[in-house]
Amino acid sequence: MENQKGFKISQYACAVLLIVSSIALVTYQVIEIDDVAGGLLYYVAQSFLLAGSIFGLDQYIKILKKKEP
Repeated sequence: MENQKGFKISQYACAVLLIVSSIALVTYQVIEIDDVAGGLLYYVAQSFLLAGSIFGLDQYIKILKKKEP
């Protein structure tokens, strides 16, 4: 059980770090060149998609476990 808790913490940390890194990269690029490259926008989209999937899937599983008899 302790191993699963550590795994969830690492998943959440990964999701939060992805979001923070994408925002930091966009901020840096806007400050440096006053523009955001297409590849960086793709990275931001993928980061938010993965983070949303991690948080959303965990919430969905919690809801399903509550409905079980």
